[in-house]
Amino acid sequence: MIKNLLVILALLITAPSISKSQNTEHPKREFRGVWVATVANIDWPSKPGLSADIQKTELLRILDQHQKNGVNSILFQIRPATDALYGKGRELWSRFLTGNQGQAPVPYYDPLDFAIVEAHKRGMELHAWFNPYRATFNLIDAHTSANHITKQKPEWFFTYGGKKLFNPGLPEVRQYIVSVIMDVVKNYDIDGVHFDDYFYPYPEPNQPLGDNKTFYKYGTAFKNIDGWRRNNVDTLIHVVSDSIHTAKKYVKFGISPFGIWRNKTQDPEGSESNGFDGYGKLYADARKWAQKGWIDYLNPQIYFPFGYQVAPYDKLVDWWSNNAFGKHVYIGQGVYRAMENRPGWSNRQQIPDQIRYLRKNRNVQGSVFFSSKSVTNNLAGVQDSLRTNFYRYPALQPAMSWLDAVNPNAPSALTAKPLAKGVELSWKEPLVASDGDKAYGYVIYRFNRGEKIDIEQAHHILKISFSSAETSYIDNTVSANRNYIYVVTALDRLKNESQYSNAASIAVQF
Repeated sequence: MIKNLLVILALLITAPSISKSQNTEHPKREFRGVWVATVANIDWPSKPGLSADIQKTELLRILDQHQKNGVNSILFQIRPATDALYGKGRELWSRFLTGNQGQAPVPYYDPLDFAIVEAHKRGMELHAWFNPYRATFNLIDAHTSANHITKQKPEWFFTYGGKKLFNPGLPEVRQYIVSVIMDVVKNYDIDGVHFDDYFYPYPEPNQPLGDNKTFYKYGTAFKNIDGWRRNNVDTLIHVVSDSIHTAKKYVKFGISPFGIWRNKTQDPEGSESNGFDGYGKLYADARKWAQKGWIDYLNPQIYFPFGYQVAPYDKLVDWWSNNAFGKHVYIGQGVYRAMENRPGWSNRQQIPDQIRYLRKNRNVQGSVFFSSKSVTNNLAGVQDSLRTNFYRYPALQPAMSWLDAVNPNAPSALTAKPLAKGVELSWKEPLVASDGDKAYGYVIYRFNRGEKIDIEQAHHILKISFSSAETSYIDNTVSANRNYIYVVTALDRLKNESQYSNAASIAVQF
């Protein structure tokens, strides 16, 4: 996810087109994500080897801050280097968690289970972020346990750029990676599986990849090694997609590719850019994955400013939005660059302007920020902008009709009764929907007496709950001597929303 910017810039070699406008000031549905990176302890935990209680406290602080920021989706890195920040799988505990690879947290807890529960309490989705091919973060032997897969199956790996990496051309490697991911899909209540941009490694000068022998064995059907490498990645993506959606229809699969697929000078289908391309350098054909329907969302890392000739933000946003083939596009935004004093980034309004731009495009459904600490440290005032402006009101995650197009039934029997300093709402759980889904959660709306009941306006949302068991709510934000009307809707797991319940009116007097 983090790049060596000097290497990337060395590899880079130049009037906005906006879709039809829409009301984008406060969208009711928007993916508002943040990457919580654990590799090298970028975001969490603050350092390896902390007690379980301190780790939990730190993670709760992160989630609380992002709840205040209006974030509704956490992309939580659980496999930074063929290791695990979870307990119900086949890989060793991460040294970034406990200090020593293979050592469990003390006292024992499962960070992924904990993160899921706490995210859901806050109305946030939790997407499990995997690095599929990175096997070690460095070549320091003491950082790798004798039981690690690189030492158990050394023939599966090659060394490149100071790291050990899986050889994507080996069928047994693909089978192993799929099994690792499916451990998590089957054993945890995640909302999504997420890959970042690390497929084949970012090129190092004068360093060939060590996969020629594998190509000679498995690549006879391909004209060249580049096409074979792309097919290796394609095959993994396709199998992972089928496996996830067969096991749990509601688990989303998303990928965050490098910001340029191909340049128009390389391919007429490419973007108006002139830079490093994921297709040719990382063997990642992200456009194909969307076109084939293998992924549910694209999250391109467009960590570039407006007007940057090599990789202009606006041109790339437009390109990805036009090449999603009906799937979602969430723009990856490099908040960590927001304080750089270089063309484009020296304008501290760069990120806010980027949010305004993407919101004008009907084929873009949100943002993901890299990384958590860059937001919570309020670089260039980004956190302030989210809290006071862009994410001031809650938003539901965008629905995915290709995964589930059936809305739940509406709650019933909504009542409102006065309390000493508030209003207590209660309702009945809706009947099971036609596809067999029960309610997964609820959205509570409040209107002033005389206002039209319009649940498409985000500022009327009081609460988004991901708990079907919670069929009551106390509104303690009411004012004295006011008349209010409440309605409640039901959500299913994929955030399809029901019609609203009966309206409950109440006059508040205290």
